[in-house]
Amino acid sequence: MDLSSINPVLLVASLMVASTPILLAAIGELVVEKSGVLNLGVEGMMIVGAVCGFATAVATGSPALGFVVAAIGGAVLSSLFGVLTQFLLSNQVATGLALTLFGLGISALMGQGYVGVRPPSSPRLDLGPLSDLPVVGRILFSHHPMVYLSLALVAGVWWFLRSTRGGLVLRAVGESHDAAHALGYSVVTVRFAAILFGGACAGLGGAFLSLVIVPQWTEGMTAGQGWIALAIVVFASWRPWRVLIGAYLFGGVTVLQLNLQAAGVAIPVELLSMSPYLITIAVLVIISSDRSRAALNAPASLGRVFHASK
Repeated sequence: MDLSSINPVLLVASLMVASTPILLAAIGELVVEKSGVLNLGVEGMMIVGAVCGFATAVATGSPALGFVVAAIGGAVLSSLFGVLTQFLLSNQVATGLALTLFGLGISALMGQGYVGVRPPSSPRLDLGPLSDLPVVGRILFSHHPMVYLSLALVAGVWWFLRSTRGGLVLRAVGESHDAAHALGYSVVTVRFAAILFGGACAGLGGAFLSLVIVPQWTEGMTAGQGWIALAIVVFASWRPWRVLIGAYLFGGVTVLQLNLQAAGVAIPVELLSMSPYLITIAVLVIISSDRSRAALNAPASLGRVFHASK
């Protein structure tokens, strides 16, 4: 065992990269749940975004276009969920689970011809002298543009929910859709827009996974990260900056266990591999122990079906 081989600077830099897919999916799901909708199909939207982005990047040679198509793919799949739950009034939990199964199946079909194919490289953002700074340059200024986009999305969602009329309407719909409808707001329109945004963010997260973190297509490569994103929203008490902390916590544990494996720590590899998920479950159990506080933070209309005739 040689712990000296673990470089703290590289560890923190890797943490930011590993956390980005979950952060993108979680911040999108936070907006969806703030509108009062519970979409359990994040895993399916992520994997569809992964295969759409990968296939587009390989076909066109443009990773940037791959990310755009990935966002569109995730949004299209989420629109299916939106139509079923907001217009046909299907059960949100059952529809979300079906969406995940559908996404996993159709992505496997779409990705059959891309197994073993390498996508075009997706370069990091060149920030000139900032990237050459000792320690700070490697941690903060040597990442892929999507890493910075994910941080910008967190800040943007925080500002939107806190300081804009649109954010106030979104939160009002999530807290009491009947009251929002009585005031003249279109509950279905607001929720459908939130669902599309959440799907686009999940698609971007999946594409970052297949084009940057693991630059290849593998069936089921999201490996439960969509479910972790759902858990992080609850862990964050539906607050954007806490979503960032939760995603980086999970990413940090993931990167740390990989470094510990490489250092030869005398712990079974299987136990190290499951540690990020075990820690996530433990945190959720601790949070859920105070049910009154959890209920206070959750949007009051979360998961409830709205019908204008009511």
